[in-house]
Amino acid sequence: MRIVGSVIARAGSKRLPFKNLLPYKGVPLVRRAILKLTECKLFSDVVLSTDCELIARTCLDIEGVSIIRRPESLARDDTASIPVFQHIAQRFPCDIHLNYNCNFPECPSEIFNQAISLALESGESLSSPYAVWAQTNECLENYGNPFKISAKVFPVINVHPVDVHTLDDLISVHIENQPAFDW
Repeated sequence: MRIVGSVIARAGSKRLPFKNLLPYKGVPLVRRAILKLTECKLFSDVVLSTDCELIARTCLDIEGVSIIRRPESLARDDTASIPVFQHIAQRFPCDIHLNYNCNFPECPSEIFNQAISLALESGESLSSPYAVWAQTNECLENYGNPFKISAKVFPVINVHPVDVHTLDDLISVHIENQPAFDW
């Protein structure tokens, strides 16, 4: 079975520009996510989809990652994720596609297995919080309205609940996942 793992990372965040390049525990969020996917050995291919050369260069030296340029039409603020996933699956044919949202830097890789198993059963799965999202190829090919998500949502307790969209979010996740520090 071919399983493609992906991270999608745009440069154009309005709330926190270039947030995907900000460090978490000393490593840029996007690089951390790609490394997590490549290290777990579940995937036939690991793909970074980005519209930004700087984001691409952050992961260029990671063995086993493919980087694809996301077209401008798929890099707008109002672009749903499903067309981006379809763009990835067209270039990297697969039975299952799994996306890891790098805005959730505290996410154990066991959740990837859960998402894949549930996607095989139901066609599509999404963790809550929304760190991991998986679809079968058939689901992706026949997706209707990309803003009406059909995924089987499964709760996870070991993902940090903050979806990093602001500097305060990133600092909060840092503080809550570091050892105590006494000035």
